[in-house]
Amino acid sequence: MEEASHTAYSAASPVAVLPTVGYLSMFDEYDSNVALVRHYNYTGKLQEDKYKDGLKPEAIIFLIICLLIVLENAVVLVAIYMNKKFHLPMYYLLGNLTLSDLLAGFTYMVNIITSGANTLKMTPLQWFMREGGVFITLAASVISLLAIAIERHVTMVRMKPYQGAKRGRMFALIGASWVISVLLGVLPIMGWNCMGQLDHCSTVLPLYAKSYILFCVTVFSAVLLSIVVLYVRIFRIVKSNTQRLGSGPQRKGLARKSQKYMALLKTVTIVLGVFIACWLPLFVLLILDFCCPAHGCPVLFRADYFLGIAMFNSLLNPIIYTLTSKDMRRAIIRLLCRHCLLTKDGQVKKIGLPFLECSTSKTELPSHRLEGVENTVSSGNFTPSTVKSIYPRMSKS
Repeated sequence: MEEASHTAYSAASPVAVLPTVGYLSMFDEYDSNVALVRHYNYTGKLQEDKYKDGLKPEAIIFLIICLLIVLENAVVLVAIYMNKKFHLPMYYLLGNLTLSDLLAGFTYMVNIITSGANTLKMTPLQWFMREGGVFITLAASVISLLAIAIERHVTMVRMKPYQGAKRGRMFALIGASWVISVLLGVLPIMGWNCMGQLDHCSTVLPLYAKSYILFCVTVFSAVLLSIVVLYVRIFRIVKSNTQRLGSGPQRKGLARKSQKYMALLKTVTIVLGVFIACWLPLFVLLILDFCCPAHGCPVLFRADYFLGIAMFNSLLNPIIYTLTSKDMRRAIIRLLCRHCLLTKDGQVKKIGLPFLECSTSKTELPSHRLEGVENTVSSGNFTPSTVKSIYPRMSKS
């Protein structure tokens, strides 16, 4: 009986282990440089001069841009760290966005330096780590923008921006953004790739499966759509209450406060416009990559330019989210050039960026109740006094 049972198990066991062996054989190729060269050759990328010589002029330009991204975001992080005024929950999301942009610039610098002829010296494992680093940091940057939009929306809708709950919510949003980003970045190295399946390979990223590329485009498109929807809802809330405050005994003072916040919402238009302008070309290219067969679309061999445009988002984010805050501008200017850009009384001189000014009127005197509004445009957070000063009727109801 035991013998028969053993025979039956032996006969069945090969069927059970074959899928595992096939799955593990894919990981065996992770240390094979030949596999990487085979994939690049299949997609036609080896026909480019890029993989024969050193860095091209355009690669050097991208390196300079990445260096600016790193330096720019590093200055913002140092300014936040050195000023206790910014050690508040309202600046956590801004700091997270800045950190992710800094890391995105750094990982893309590494990507450029190790690209070209150096790519063909890599193993698939090294290649996955290089590309995965860029994916993770760029995803963290994009999802951080969504986290800021969520925080703004929750604060405006619930009208309960208490510090304790806010701090927990901030850490939850930051943690979720990095968890999702890391998961997106490690999926290919965990098995969602086209190793051994050349006909399923992306042309832009020859070891990535086309299905994975489409999945990432879908995720990022959903993020963009969510950001747009959240900001549209916030804008409607503000517009509705501005109209309600337009009549009444205190309409002048209340309308001025609402108009001030409406002016701050102009930043939202800049944020969405820059995000779409930077990322849409890459989204379109990746969708084209999913649809085109190998050698079918020559524009796919110019993907570096499209990714470079997307990287501009990390260059512009600090300008949009930081320079719109007068306190942050003042802190950064003190850090960089205290004597040449500050007056004797500590005021910031005009630096020729009128489109970033938040005030609707240059003669309008700042109110202590509205002081937090200008600061929160960068991080999207509101203190209870700020919310009540903008929408007293809503907070009473």
